Order: sequence, then C-alpha cells, then structure tokens
Amino acid sequence: MEDSGAILAHISSLKEMLDQVNEEMEANIEITREIESSIVKCEEIEADLATREADLIKTSAILQFDTVGYVTVAADLKASVSTLEKELCCLRMKRDEIVNEMDEKRGAFTTLCLEFQKEIDKREDCEVRSLLLEKDSLEHEIELMDKKNNVLKNSVLAFVEEILEDLHSSNSGQQTLSGEAAFHVWIQLLPEDYAASHVGYGH
Repeated sequence: MEDSGAILAHISSLKEMLDQVNEEMEANIEITREIESSIVKCEEIEADLATREADLIKTSAILQFDTVGYVTVAADLKASVSTLEKELCCLRMKRDEIVNEMDEKRGAFTTLCLEFQKEIDKREDCEVRSLLLEKDSLEHEIELMDKKNNVLKNSVLAFVEEILEDLHSSNSGQQTLSGEAAFHVWIQLLPEDYAASHVGYGH
C-alpha cells in the first residue's frame, strides 16, 4: 500500500510537472506566435521601408539631377550676369564719352554763337555808325543846299526888283512885255523843284 501511495504521489507530482510544462509550452507557443506576428509586422514594415527607401533614392537621384541642372543654370546665369555687367560697363563708358563729346560740342557751338553774335553786333554797330555818318553828311549837304537856295532866291529877287524898278521908267505896254520877260528870266534862274513847288510853273 505504501508503494502504491508513493507511486500515486509520484504520478501526481509528474502530472503536475507535466501540466506545468504544458502551461510553459503553451506560454512559449503564445510567445512564439507573438514573435512570429511581430516578425511578420517587421517584415511588412521592412518592405514598406524598402519601398520608401527606393522612392527616396529615386527622389534623391531626381533632386541630384535637378541640383546639377540648377548648378549648371546658376553657372550660366553667373556667366551671363558677368557678361551683361561688362557690356553695361562698356555702354556706360560709351554713354559718358558721348555725353562729354556732346558737352564739348555744345560748348564749342555756344562759343561760336557768342562770337558770331559779337561779330554781328560789331557789324551792326559799324553799319549804324556808317548810316549815322551818312545821315549827318546828307543833313549837312541839305543844309548847304538850303543856304545856296536862299542865296540864289535872294539874288533872283533882287534881280527881279531891279528889273521892275527899271520898268517903272518905261511906257505901260513895254512895261507889260518887260515884266513877262523878267518873270520868265526869274523862273529860269530858279531851281526846277523850287519853281514847281512855290510858283506852280515849270519848263
């Protein structure tokens, strides 16, 4: 009986140990399943990351290509800017030269205009002086002519008066003929302009 009880106790102990092992095995299986599930998830994540990595590599290649293009364009732009700056500098220099040349020509033209104006003023002054001198000369000649006309007029009047006095000693018929003759003589002795304007008689 004691041996049977010991065997039963040993069997019970082994059963407990077996149950414990089964529980541990089930726990390990559960853990294994969780690990496998985690591995699957990790593989999915890895595949997704690989896809993302490929996309990123592709994007990086595109960006690198674009960057090379941008660098090339930037270099071309810098070269173009440098060329434009040189051309602009040359244009500014040409503009400054043209402006200076125009200023010099304008100054020379202004000087020529002033000299021309001075020359015209001198000529006008000379012409005015000449005209004034000519005017004075003509006025002097007119004054001399007036004096000569007055002297001639006085001489003619004296001559006529003398003739008229001589006529008083003659008869009336002879007086009339002698008076007309004396009048014709007086008219002939007077200047034509003076006789036409003052006497109303011409040749």
